Amino acid sequence: MEFKANKVSLALLLLSLLVLLCASLALAKQDPELKQCKHQCKHQRQFDEQQKERCERSCEEYYREKREREKEREVNSIREEESYDEREEREDEEQEEEDNNPYVFDDEDFETRVETEEGSVRSLERFTQRSKLLRGLKNYRVAILEANPHAFISPHHNDAHLVLFVADGEATISLVRDEKRKSFNLGPGDIIGVPAGTPFYMINRNENKKLYIVQFIIAVSIPGKFEAFYGPGGEDPESFYSAFSREVLEAALKAPRSQLDKLFHEQREGSITKASKEQIRALSQHKEGTASIWPFGRDSSGPFNLFNKYPSQSNQFGSLYEAFPYDYKQLQDLDISVAFANITRGSMAGPFYYSSATKISVVVDGEGYFEMACPHLSSSGSSRGQRGGSGSSRSQKSSPRYKKVSGRLRPGVVFVTPASHPVAVIASQNSNLQVVCFEVNAKGNIRYLLAGKGNILSKFEAAAKELAFGLPSREVERILGRQDHELFFEGPNKQEEDGRAFE
Repeated sequence: MEFKANKVSLALLLLSLLVLLCASLALAKQDPELKQCKHQCKHQRQFDEQQKERCERSCEEYYREKREREKEREVNSIREEESYDEREEREDEEQEEEDNNPYVFDDEDFETRVETEEGSVRSLERFTQRSKLLRGLKNYRVAILEANPHAFISPHHNDAHLVLFVADGEATISLVRDEKRKSFNLGPGDIIGVPAGTPFYMINRNENKKLYIVQFIIAVSIPGKFEAFYGPGGEDPESFYSAFSREVLEAALKAPRSQLDKLFHEQREGSITKASKEQIRALSQHKEGTASIWPFGRDSSGPFNLFNKYPSQSNQFGSLYEAFPYDYKQLQDLDISVAFANITRGSMAGPFYYSSATKISVVVDGEGYFEMACPHLSSSGSSRGQRGGSGSSRSQKSSPRYKKVSGRLRPGVVFVTPASHPVAVIASQNSNLQVVCFEVNAKGNIRYLLAGKGNILSKFEAAAKELAFGLPSREVERILGRQDHELFFEGPNKQEEDGRAFE
């Protein structure tokens, strides 16, 4: 029995040695570097047997580490081969909280493009510069023009379409189109489109009041970027004629160099300058049109006055004026709508949402705040899903999680409401809140009310309400039917406005 046991033990020992030898041979066969390493260990004359074994084990450990590094590189290589959309989606998830509020823009987000003693032009940063969540607006920009009484805005054109809204003041604008000049008097509520490349100039014809114009810009040359091109000018503004050689200008204009130097070097006062009363009178008298009254006399190249329309919604809590693409051809060509909301102090608009249009709102007067439900920004401390029942290891999620996005509103603040995002806008207790809105992707857009008369919840069948809310339909209808106004309502009290709204 002892002999048999010893024989079995010897067999197992030999088998183990054979396995180790095969593994070593396999490793060595897989990697010449490992084979060479072990060979050098065995032929070190100063090593005893134990040292040679340790040396060989070190070679194998090195080889394993090397394989692990290669596997890691393979994984990284696979990740790099992901499609652009997959990488972008993953980056969005990782950076979805990159900003506390990517939908609100304040004074510091504007860049001064023109500034003289008589006025300024400030443009909002590109929407995509703030957040990838706004990449649908990459081609749109907003700018604000302010001009002192009797200021003159020099002739220029832009590599972008402009939609101008006169928020305050009186102006005369002159445009050159198809070798014809047309001039129009503008006042509060006027909308006028300036197609890309169209030369135009303006005056503030009022001698006491500032001119305030909101510009909505659609770039046509470089996505999200636009520039003004000044023909008439000198050193400030610089004329684009100065980029040409004198030989080319002499041949094109048939003028000697001395006259060209004088023509393009005299102006140094900037692109917004002071005009005399006589000059203002002369420029004002040449008007060739006025703002059209809806629905009659809509000149496709002239202005359209938003306040000449009946408000689409109005009660003691606020009024909403809207110009749709079918109202004004230039809006139709650009697929945008323009709206003006005047919310009575202490009142609110919404909540509501737009089906397909993204709304870019500019506060022109008053103060308040807004709240919006957003599924793209995860709530602080919330989990992405809940574990299933006993025995389930999969992450389950029955609906998105929504974060309340809010921001304080005052003149000059711009805020964005993406399509289908429910929003409410609240005026302060001290003043009316006035907001001009530019709505892109306006064709076929629908406003869905979420409270009050005409809210979409009241249109659901009784059984659908019971299933959705988990309450008897009568109780649901009793709660939803309390508000009898439409769109504009009495707002929260001041304590909520100052405190809880911004927690």
